[in-house]
Amino acid sequence: MMISYLVIFILVMAVSSYAIIKIRQFNKVTRYILAIDNRILQYGKKLADSILSQSRFERKFILTKDQAFYDQFLSSKEDFLKMLTEAFRLADTPYKKETLNQIKKEFEGYQSQVDEEVKFVRAKQDYPRKRYENEKEKRVDSILEGLESLEIHSQQDIAQRMEMLGEAGDAARKMVIGMAITAMVLVLMTSFFITRAITRPLKILVDKTRDISDGIFESQLNISSPPEVLELAKAFNTMCEKLRVLDKMKSDFFSSMSHELRTPLTSIKEGISLLKDGAGGTIPDRQKRLLTILTLETKRLIELVNSLLDLSKMEAGMMTYNFEKGSLIPLIERAMIEIVPLIESKKIHLERKGFEALTPLRMDSERVLQVLRNLIGNAVKFTPEGGRVTISGRQVNQAVEVSVTDTGPGIPPEKLTTIFDKYQQVGGAGSYRMKGTGLGLSIAKHVISSHGGRVWAESKPGEGSAFIFVLPV
Repeated sequence: MMISYLVIFILVMAVSSYAIIKIRQFNKVTRYILAIDNRILQYGKKLADSILSQSRFERKFILTKDQAFYDQFLSSKEDFLKMLTEAFRLADTPYKKETLNQIKKEFEGYQSQVDEEVKFVRAKQDYPRKRYENEKEKRVDSILEGLESLEIHSQQDIAQRMEMLGEAGDAARKMVIGMAITAMVLVLMTSFFITRAITRPLKILVDKTRDISDGIFESQLNISSPPEVLELAKAFNTMCEKLRVLDKMKSDFFSSMSHELRTPLTSIKEGISLLKDGAGGTIPDRQKRLLTILTLETKRLIELVNSLLDLSKMEAGMMTYNFEKGSLIPLIERAMIEIVPLIESKKIHLERKGFEALTPLRMDSERVLQVLRNLIGNAVKFTPEGGRVTISGRQVNQAVEVSVTDTGPGIPPEKLTTIFDKYQQVGGAGSYRMKGTGLGLSIAKHVISSHGGRVWAESKPGEGSAFIFVLPV
């Protein structure tokens, strides 16, 4: 027995040493995949998105002469150069470096053509626009082809390393099984547990490594094994963490907000309405006034929950839009009718002009109405008694521009760029500061962006504000 245990001990030591060596090899290769090949793939996709964004922004600038598009083009250009520099640093084969050099050369040519065309545009000089467009398109296509080639080569490198890991795993498995069979002759149970403790982590690692090569990151690795294996499992789990967190956030948020807030609030609202109608018996006028206040506050909470749900769906890209062709006039009239009580109480003059000649739009009427409600409601809220709110529309090239102008206190210049962010308040200080959730303008921005348009604000303190959005025809 002592000899048997000695043989088992020797076998265990040999198997453990061999397994540790293989696991370290797996760690080394996997880290290389994560640190080099996988990052190059990510940079390749980001570079492709960046060059397409640059192409869109510079085309928009050429068409509209809007400096904002050119600034976005320059920002995308800087991002592209930073990512290209990082990709050069990670390139580990002559082919990758040569491909990146070609991409850089084509990008420099593309930038040179854009710079020349911008000079012509700003100087308002005639130039062969079609030729420039064709040449820029060829450059962009060449860059995208280079990035696609880089992606294919990186995937081939990953596949080769995965194959190498698979072969090493098979060899390790055979070695472990052979040693385990020898040990089973001496002590069957002892050898069984030893073999299982060694082979199980190796098999899981091989399987999960193959999953990575196929782009499957859904599951986590939970392995009770030596520190080397746990370190590798941590690397795997980090890769999957963002996707898991995102899915959990979506699920938890919609479940909690839908079932834990909206439903009970609606029940409370209905209960208060029943009490007001005398369902629980006659109530004094003072209590009726209290119930009216509770109804308004409950309605406000329900609207807040609905706004949060809408905004969360929009940010997660889960909002559904029903696009149909229609006119803005009925939506403007409906929004104006809904705000009549507040207008009459503040003696504000509300008017619309310029919508009769506008081209019908392809839009989600309910969502655009939501935007109009938010903008008109804000204008009326922040306009002092006896003021004026004007809703105007006009045709601008292949788009419709709608503006809501008020005679309120205006917006400080430093807030013009942040008022469309979540939880940012439009109002100023003093008597004009009013309650709000700070979600309306953020929702409006998401809706207009989803329609392919843009929204912004113009204002000077003390001279009123104008909120403007543009929708393509």
